[in-house]
Amino acid sequence: MRFHQQLNSFTDCSRWAIMSDKSKSLSALKDLGTAIVQSIDNEEFPILELPGRGTGNLVYDEESKQFVLGNARVIRDSSNLRHIKSFTQLVWVASYAKQLLQASRTSSLRDLYYSSEAFGVEFTDQAESDRTVTDLECLTGIAREAFGVFPEERSSIYGQVTMRYTVAGYEGRDVDLTLSPDGLPIGPALVTADPVESKAELILAVESGGIFSRLIETRAWERFNAVLIHLGGQPPRATRRLIRRLHDDLDLPVYVFTDGDPWGMHIARVISTGSANAAHIQGLTTPDAEWIGVTADDISKYSLPSEPLNNADLKRLDELSRDVRYSDSIWQDHIRDFRQLQRKAEQQAFSRHGMDYVVDKYLPEKIH
Repeated sequence: MRFHQQLNSFTDCSRWAIMSDKSKSLSALKDLGTAIVQSIDNEEFPILELPGRGTGNLVYDEESKQFVLGNARVIRDSSNLRHIKSFTQLVWVASYAKQLLQASRTSSLRDLYYSSEAFGVEFTDQAESDRTVTDLECLTGIAREAFGVFPEERSSIYGQVTMRYTVAGYEGRDVDLTLSPDGLPIGPALVTADPVESKAELILAVESGGIFSRLIETRAWERFNAVLIHLGGQPPRATRRLIRRLHDDLDLPVYVFTDGDPWGMHIARVISTGSANAAHIQGLTTPDAEWIGVTADDISKYSLPSEPLNNADLKRLDELSRDVRYSDSIWQDHIRDFRQLQRKAEQQAFSRHGMDYVVDKYLPEKIH
């Protein structure tokens, strides 16, 4: 017997889907378990069918304005010795998710990885267990957050917005996002909270913690009436989801400010079009998000200290040039500009012109 979940292009990962009755999530896991048991009862090897998650299986969905998974499929066949390990890992992750739901608990991806050792389930590293969690999402049509599985928090937010918690035990409590001078961590409770009051006019998402702190210290958030978000590199799904929610609920434009290199450029593109690894998830992309830099042109225009692109950078540019998410001429131009310049620069490079140059000069010219 072959088990597969027919996905409507992507899994709903909105706030309402995440906080919905756990019966839906438990039912999906039960269906998976029932299908496996029925196969065994019928003296058949269970087979699991999942959508392929490579960039070659990405297609653009006009309705959602994001890249979603296409029709390509991969198989986990328990009769194939090469598939036994991944099949077993997936079944164990499903069992772990069921335990979380029944106990009304949550788990970080890191906790899940270490918990597997107690059951003799071998993952090469956490990256492998993370991929298996994503396999379960694709197989069941349920986002990992609805199973109670979350990544470690590494992003922060700061700005003139008041959020109202909806999580059990904190319902109705308000939190001011300017409460801490370090910003507030973006975790499950904040992502599922509702914005109830705001003076913000835009969202400014920045890659580095140093720039995030500088924008708070200089009160740039007040000057630009901005909600500041520290991405912490490639942002976790919770951060991308919160950006989308604030954009939609408060009607705020989104500006993304990253390092001037292929990796920073890709951070911005993932926010606007999504990642290949989460193309089955709805509610993570903000199609209108604008990358303001650091572009290759900025490096020259602002005479920024820079370094030569290394082999890894050049290889990444080649990969991006073939990525369907970069087929638009604007992004192909950005790739071409980096290739021609052969240089890269960090956000902090603006400090050569003065401690507050990025706030006084660069951002006012970029945000409009």
